[in-house]
Amino acid sequence: MTEPVWTWAALAGLGAFHGINPAMGWLFAVALGLQEKRAGAVFAALAPLGLGHALSVAIVALALALLTPLVQPDILNIGAAFLLVGLGFWRLTARHRARVGMRVGFGGLTLWSFLMATGHGAGAMLLPVLLRMKMGEAGHGAAQHHGGHLPHADDLETALLAVGVHTAAMLAVAGAVAFAVFRWVGVAFLRRGWINLDLIWAGALILAGLGSVAARL
Repeated sequence: MTEPVWTWAALAGLGAFHGINPAMGWLFAVALGLQEKRAGAVFAALAPLGLGHALSVAIVALALALLTPLVQPDILNIGAAFLLVGLGFWRLTARHRARVGMRVGFGGLTLWSFLMATGHGAGAMLLPVLLRMKMGEAGHGAAQHHGGHLPHADDLETALLAVGVHTAAMLAVAGAVAFAVFRWVGVAFLRRGWINLDLIWAGALILAGLGSVAARL
């Protein structure tokens, strides 16, 4: 299971991009820290936030690993492109407001993170990278051997490792941003000069979808 370095760097880079987005949870972590007036609450929130994000991304990665031995690569690529572009335009046109109380437990915060990551298409954004990894090469041989119904173990291992790399980068960046905002910056700066990451996110989804198709031409 040897993948090009750029694929792992891309997964980590997307994780960093997800981590810097307040919609993925660091703003929630800061709010909990300010409410309890301690940095420990900020870092305690990162575990369920990371778990929910990882579960959302893992569903996409594992689904791709399962489909790779059964579906032609071009069909998977076109399907992923349509999904990305569709999610991008949905993010551009819809107005999303997540409302959740601050008094939530580990399970509630994990569910919130899972729903936010899924609604934002966090896992779908990884599809162009995952499609270019070697998840399917061993899987196609295994499909011929097992009648085309079972993915190769290497496919699942690669999918889980990809989720781990992505989530680790996401948590590292989200934790650093959350702590910096809690300790030094404060949330007031969001009203003054925070860029519209949701708009950038939507544009990134659309570009990823179009780029995925262009790379196959």
